[in-house]
Amino acid sequence: MLPSAATPLPATVPAAEVVSLPPAPARPHGRRAISPLGSLAELLLRLDTTPAGLTTPQAEQRARLAAERTGGRTPRAAAVLATVRGVVNPLVAILAIAGVASAFLGEPVQAALIGAMIALSAAIDLWQTTRSTRAVQRLQAQITPTASVLRDGAWRELPRDALVVGDVIRLAAGDMLPADARLLTATDLHIQQAALTGEAFPVEKQVAARDRLASDGPDCPALAYLGTSVVSGSATAVVFATGRDTAFGDVVAALAARPPETELERGVRDFGLMIVRTVGFLVLFVLVINLALGRDAMESLLFSVALAVGLTPELLPVITTVTLAQGAVRMARDQVIVKHLPAIQNLGSIDILCSDKTGTLTTGTMALEAALDPFGAPSPRTLELARRNSRFETGIASPLDAAILAGAPAADDGWRKTDEIPFDFERRRMSIAVARAGAYQLVCKGAPESVLAVCTAYEHAGAAPPLDAAARARCEQVF
Repeated sequence: MLPSAATPLPATVPAAEVVSLPPAPARPHGRRAISPLGSLAELLLRLDTTPAGLTTPQAEQRARLAAERTGGRTPRAAAVLATVRGVVNPLVAILAIAGVASAFLGEPVQAALIGAMIALSAAIDLWQTTRSTRAVQRLQAQITPTASVLRDGAWRELPRDALVVGDVIRLAAGDMLPADARLLTATDLHIQQAALTGEAFPVEKQVAARDRLASDGPDCPALAYLGTSVVSGSATAVVFATGRDTAFGDVVAALAARPPETELERGVRDFGLMIVRTVGFLVLFVLVINLALGRDAMESLLFSVALAVGLTPELLPVITTVTLAQGAVRMARDQVIVKHLPAIQNLGSIDILCSDKTGTLTTGTMALEAALDPFGAPSPRTLELARRNSRFETGIASPLDAAILAGAPAADDGWRKTDEIPFDFERRRMSIAVARAGAYQLVCKGAPESVLAVCTAYEHAGAAPPLDAAARARCEQVF
């Protein structure tokens, strides 16, 4: 049997480790979260928890305190604020000033019409924003991420939002990390951290129960972060940060910020500023000339206001908003949600759209065409070993495994799994150790060059001749 990489946490923390606690160091990103630095015993004491997790009353109390501390705007308030920011532009400012001036000078009908156009533009924008926000919320409700949490001494599947600081969670291959956590136990754990570090290859994580952590970055082997995923192995961990207090919270905050200005918004703004300068110059010029010629001051002011209103394209904000809303409706018919109306114009400006999601362009299904020996002939023995390997693999079920098992899943032939070495990007292969009636096998599956590099012989016609340079070249040619 192969050695296990599991490192159990002691059931009790030695008293010498919890007699005196140094001040909790601050986290690098500066959020109000408990630092995971120091020893594991110190962290558990700061979190006021144990490896047995929390009780339901403890979790509910911590959830209430966290909700009171974070607060924040409701989605409806955020939509209203976004709409207000969207309609604040030079053209709308000119209309608003002209409307106020008209009302002040005794032109209520004209002022009402200008106000109605501004309100209509804002209402359409708010309607589209609210509509798209609700659609996104419905989609999110259908895909609620969950986590395996130790509550009241039993493992439960709870929504990720129900996690609180101090919870003990269980991780397995395929799981998304529901929060920032420090490992309590780990077995062959590999985590994909591309969302945080940009690194394409998974990294190995392991317990550091007796060591004092000096850093809490993604490179720390004892820490796992929200936004990452488990590629292989299993673990348990204690949560020390949730929600916006996590390292990934900075990324979420950046994505939630106001989107950058689009070319359409920039063009409308520049055009509005040009209109403002033109109108301001002409109004002042006409007013000064009329006053210099001895005209009545009130009549001159009324004429200047009328000139300003006449020069301002009152319907342009309404026309722009209606046109973008119509584009959003057309996109909705093709199952596309538009949250930011000006993004429609950006989409229309695209000449070439590049996508790395090949699954959206193809069926995304791998099929097994043939199982061959080193000479390129059909080989039932190769397929038998491949199915034995795929049958006992406990990592993420890859398309290759699905293709191997799709035709005829491996039957119960008496072989039993004894251990497993998960796939990693250094070995570039994974291995399954099996046993039957005192006989043992280690079946490896991986990149051809990686597997061939550790082979000394090959099977053919019931014999096992050595894998010399000529045979290796033939295998590579067949592949």
